Amino acid sequence: MSRNQVVAALSGLIVICLSVQSLRAATPTTYCRFQAGDRVAYGIVEGEHVRELAGSLFGDFSKTNKMHVLKEVTLLVPSEPSHVFAMAGNYKSHLGGGTTTKTITTTTTIVNDPKTGKTTTATKTTEEVRVSGKIPPKFQIPQPFFKSPSCLVRHEGNIVIPRGAEEVHYEAEMVIVIGREAANVSQQDALDYVLGVTIGNDVSARRWQKSDVQWWRAKGADTFGPCGPFIVSGVNYDDLLLQLRLNGTTVQKERTSQLIHGVAETVASISQHITLRAGDLIFTGTSGTTDSIQPGDEIEVELEGVGILRNRVVADQ
Repeated sequence: MSRNQVVAALSGLIVICLSVQSLRAATPTTYCRFQAGDRVAYGIVEGEHVRELAGSLFGDFSKTNKMHVLKEVTLLVPSEPSHVFAMAGNYKSHLGGGTTTKTITTTTTIVNDPKTGKTTTATKTTEEVRVSGKIPPKFQIPQPFFKSPSCLVRHEGNIVIPRGAEEVHYEAEMVIVIGREAANVSQQDALDYVLGVTIGNDVSARRWQKSDVQWWRAKGADTFGPCGPFIVSGVNYDDLLLQLRLNGTTVQKERTSQLIHGVAETVASISQHITLRAGDLIFTGTSGTTDSIQPGDEIEVELEGVGILRNRVVADQ
């Protein structure tokens, strides 16, 4: 092989490597999905302006010369996902919170025999103990669950408390945004499939969460997934300050370095079983202790280097 052929071959390899690594931005970049008039587009945030992109952020796109004033556009949920996942029990502080918790469950089974008219009962009692600083066995592996794409609501949109929901809680979360199709990816390569992170609030109806067989309405009811307003790439996703303010008072505050399962492990684990699509969202779990929200409340979730997600709470009409 001649010297020119060797150089050409190496150049081809370099191009392939750059393509594979293209989702890992060298410097922080802020993206958004926005509406200006009747037009919906993706853009790159540049100071107080948004530079409109031609094409999709999750496909082929190019920068245009069309600029919009950031405060004059409507910032939308930053992607249109096929799947929305959320992680259960992904912070030690949410599992233990510095205490030892014992949950005692008593189940009584009553059997009626129509032939004899006799009734028999059997009672079974189980205990689950969570010790602060220890991760229960089932949370030692990632535990994702589904939220509905229809639960998503934009920055400045309303969180609606459904009739009958009773106790509804806030949950501040960092959200992973998948940049391209990911199936059976390794933890080592997982970040190559991540476009960036955004901000989320995994709103949860606690009574439904405890009483229903599945969490479909407790976690996936309409407006129970505030998300946005920006996607940021090129930051250290596994060490960002995440906090939530309820009516101006900080009620959650913890760094994402305290996640039990970080971004790469979470993406790799889910991809072993379900193919992730470009634009899919993964809520990574909440920290500490959560509390109720009521109509009239204002909630701000802030993620370091990404921005602030703000929503108001209203009652279902």
